[in-house]
Amino acid sequence: MRKFVLLVIAVASFAMLASSERGAAENQFGDANAQPAPFNPQMAAMMSMLIQPRHAKLGLAGATDNWPLASYMLKELRQGFVITARAVPRWKGLPVPDLFDAAVDRPLKLLEAAVKLQYKAQFDDAYGKLTEGCNACHATTEHPYVVIKVPDASAFPNQDFQPKR
Repeated sequence: MRKFVLLVIAVASFAMLASSERGAAENQFGDANAQPAPFNPQMAAMMSMLIQPRHAKLGLAGATDNWPLASYMLKELRQGFVITARAVPRWKGLPVPDLFDAAVDRPLKLLEAAVKLQYKAQFDDAYGKLTEGCNACHATTEHPYVVIKVPDASAFPNQDFQPKR
């Protein structure tokens, strides 16, 4: 039995040594020391990474009257629009900053006032207008099938949207 255990240990040790000495060409993930390729996301990726989750979190925070979180998410959403407009300045010849301004600038200002005043009815109205603006922008950019809505459930099970009392 002892010889069997030693044999298993020897084989396992050899396998680990052999796999750790594999060249970069053999590594399924490539050279771990290589510089990463520049990150150049397209408009859809920016919207999915930065805008849509922040839009949802803003809506969920407002739905629970969590005004500090709503204020934070509103700031994050604005920053997401700025970052996206810088990363993708034009889309099919259209200036992205102008698209965002036309679609969401006024609703964002209304939301800011509603959050500062902690006025739920105004928040709900402005959030609806923001959502309409998102959909109008999608229609303008030939994506009318991308329909955003007011969230009716959280996609973030690891975050509590209830205000801290």
